[in-house]
Amino acid sequence: MTKTNTMIYLDENNIEYETHSYVDSGAVRGNEVAAAIGKDAERLFKTLVMQGTSGEVYVFLIPAVDKLAQRNTAKYLGEKALNMVNSRELEPLTGYTHGGCSPLAMKGTFRTLIDASAAKLDTILINGGKIGYLVELTLDELSKVLDFELVELKK
Repeated sequence: MTKTNTMIYLDENNIEYETHSYVDSGAVRGNEVAAAIGKDAERLFKTLVMQGTSGEVYVFLIPAVDKLAQRNTAKYLGEKALNMVNSRELEPLTGYTHGGCSPLAMKGTFRTLIDASAAKLDTILINGGKIGYLVELTLDELSKVLDFELVELKK
């Protein structure tokens, strides 16, 4: 498997993780991806990059099968609203493309919130930095390289 920037970053920081690939599976949706790699869908977290009305950019990790509770999350952050960063702006902002956006090794540092359901899991699966690649790690390992808050984010 080709090492992505995310995997190189984890290696450089001596983080324990496993890699998974679903490149040749044809899987697109969260439950399809989880099935393709033989993992529970509740462990798979998608990365959402959004901008508040204040102009601040946020990164959210929520279970791939769920939706973000935008109003509640905006209120928690003190924002009037949150809008998804569009695909054209995503790569210059984060260094990643749509569908291959990892919360790790981004160009900038953004306030990151992870859905509280992650705390109940031994490991979570997050984007590995390229479409079709995932990394699996514990929240303890993730906390060594990413500052995040655990918050109720899903609808």
